[in-house]
Amino acid sequence: MIKANTELRWLPLYEALASEVRLRLLELLSEKPMNIKELAQRIELSSAIVTMHIRKLEKAELIETKMVRRDGGTHKICTLAAQSIEITLPQAGTENKRFHEQIIPVGHYTSFEVHPTCGLATQEKMIGQFDDPRYFLDSERVNAAILWFGKGYVEYKTPNYLLPSQQAEELEISFEIASEAPGSNDHWPSDIRFYINNVRLGQWTSPGDFGSHSRGRFTPDWWAPPLNQYGLWKVLRVNHSGTFMDGQQISNTTLDDLQLNNQFWTLRFAVEDDAVHVGGLTLYGSGFGNYNQDIQVRMYYSQRRQVEHD
Repeated sequence: MIKANTELRWLPLYEALASEVRLRLLELLSEKPMNIKELAQRIELSSAIVTMHIRKLEKAELIETKMVRRDGGTHKICTLAAQSIEITLPQAGTENKRFHEQIIPVGHYTSFEVHPTCGLATQEKMIGQFDDPRYFLDSERVNAAILWFGKGYVEYKTPNYLLPSQQAEELEISFEIASEAPGSNDHWPSDIRFYINNVRLGQWTSPGDFGSHSRGRFTPDWWAPPLNQYGLWKVLRVNHSGTFMDGQQISNTTLDDLQLNNQFWTLRFAVEDDAVHVGGLTLYGSGFGNYNQDIQVRMYYSQRRQVEHD
């Protein structure tokens, strides 16, 4: 998911969408990845003109391209890089929409305890062997684009960039996640719990470990079925009213409960022994799954009013 607003850096995105031709190209690429020649034939334009439009879509991060050897030649293959766009428009009290953001690759965990089935992989290869927790300490783990385990937890640290003049209003954590079944199983429930600074935010039950019927949009070709292919994009929000998953309240835990004065915040994803459904979890990062995104952490804040002194 692309999350945009009215900042000038998003102009290439809006310019890319302001074209009937480019919208048609996005529709065609939703069918399957294609090269420039195939797109030109489908849209009945020259390859040179299509190339110009593809460059604009690529600059807007709506598509990705790579050179591939095929049929004795080299082709520029175009693939969709985003499935949806969320645009936040200015509102009254717009200062409440200011935020600090951190993007955390799934391999950048700072603590873990995992039990098989488990493993990690980069976009190019497995890290070590399946079902061996020792490889969660392999030096290459920082390059992981997917990780999974049957039960246990992984933790990530993110810096607290709030200034003394800034008041926390809402913490938003976005990620692609699924259960962890041996192979894949679309009906494999798992109770996944979320913590900030050791405070439990709540629990969400993942319905399955997906991949039985289709491949992940960005999952690399070498990652073959029956291995899991993609997850669900989830948005966890904590504000002064409680904790919400995709808009549905999952607990009464509020920002005031989270010890946000710490220099660093700790985010934990866990599947614990006392859950009703101990079905593991899989975290998908950039280069795997359906969303091509890493873990996103945003803290929305407002400016504190300064007290004037005589």
